[in-house]
Formats: sequence, structure tokens, C-alpha cells
Amino acid sequence: MFSLVWGTFATTLGWLVATDFRGAAHRFHAFSHAATPFVGSGAPVIGVGFFRLVAGVFALVGPIVLVTGLLELWRGEAEGFRLPPAGGWFVLVQAVILGAVLWHYWRRSGFLRRQWDAGSGPRRAAVAGVTASTVAFTALLALGSGTWMLVAWLLGGLCGITLLLSDPAGGPSDA
Repeated sequence: MFSLVWGTFATTLGWLVATDFRGAAHRFHAFSHAATPFVGSGAPVIGVGFFRLVAGVFALVGPIVLVTGLLELWRGEAEGFRLPPAGGWFVLVQAVILGAVLWHYWRRSGFLRRQWDAGSGPRRAAVAGVTASTVAFTALLALGSGTWMLVAWLLGGLCGITLLLSDPAGGPSDA
């Protein structure tokens, strides 16, 4: 299952960023700079060209992993997996970290709040999808449900790609 999820996500994101479809590479660069916590107003260290190069590697490797996952599924070798149960302290620490991350991204000047405020239907649905999948991923990790955790990861990633392809909304200088 991991091969299917990773291959789908890597192929989609890799080709979109490597080919700079609808300015995806530039938006990904701006999103990564805006979404990075505690970043000053200095110039970004990594440029758009580096993102496109790395995305090209993902665009080439992703389909191979995806086909491998499809072959495993077809042969009946793909199976769900469970993680060991999480202890109480792990769940507590995980909840605190999730709360801090969501607060950071949803505060008035946060990345997801800017995306929500600048959008309408599809963009707001994508922001809600990213948020919901983050919460679901964290909860499923605590419950030890590995297969559904991967599904939450894929849905969140696809919602993030939707944001990537939408019109730009409030970069780091608009905060």
C-alpha cells in the first residue's frame, strides 16, 4: 500500500513541479518559504531550480514505485499493515505538537489562514482537506492503523497539490 500511495503522490507532485505546470515550481517555492516556521524576511537559501531538479527525480522514480505497487496489488502481495499501539505519553506529546502546528498555521498571519481567506470553494476545500487529513493522520498514527494513515497522507497531499495549482495567495511578505 505504501508503494501505491507514495508512487501516486511522487508522480503527481514531481511532474507538476518539474514541468512548472501553471507556475507550480514557483508556488511550491513560495509555499515552502511561507510555511516554514520561524523564517525571517531574508532571502531563501534554495532556489526554484533546485526544487525543479528534485521534483524531476520524483517524477522519474514515482511511476516506477507506482507500477511496483500496482503489481503487488494485482499479485495479491499488497496488504494492510498495523503499527504497534502507542503509549499514553506518545499520544499526549503528539497531541501537543499537533495543536502547536495547527495554531501556527491557522493563526491570523498563518499560512493556512491566508490560503483560506484568499480563496473560495475549491481552495477552501483544499485547506480544510489538508487540516482534516493532518488531524486524521495523527489520530490514526496514535491508533496504529497504518493503512488508513497512508490514505490520510495521500488525501492531504492531493489537497496540498490543489493549493499548489490554485492562484497564489499571500506570500511571506503579505503576512
